Amino acid sequence: MKAMTTQITKGIKISVSTSFEGTFFKNYKTHYAFGYTITIENQSKDSVQLTSRHWKIYDSLNELEVLDGEGVIGKKPVILPGESHTYSSGCLLTSTIGAMKGHYNMVNFTTNEKFRVYIPTFKFSTPFTLN
Repeated sequence: MKAMTTQITKGIKISVSTSFEGTFFKNYKTHYAFGYTITIENQSKDSVQLTSRHWKIYDSLNELEVLDGEGVIGKKPVILPGESHTYSSGCLLTSTIGAMKGHYNMVNFTTNEKFRVYIPTFKFSTPFTLN
């Protein structure tokens, strides 16, 4: 089952769905692989560009991990009004439960304003984890 999480900031709608990809053994530890697909939908009247991202990754067995980077999967998409950009990525956790949240740094091409679009917290859990 894929749960969908959404949030809108300044006319930019973020939708996230997650999936459990499997378990594997690496460096003498079991890791749990999770995938996520994010759709960034421009519901505003201005063209925008995603320039960078900021993530907080929560793993129930580990310290909080903070990641900053340029664009998303090597791209800095320009999203026109009424259009969207979708990409998929993933993360590895050492526990069966975790979560991610963060924000995208964007630029509005009409006003040249830089702004943040918040990515709602989305949770990861393996199908065999009891809630």
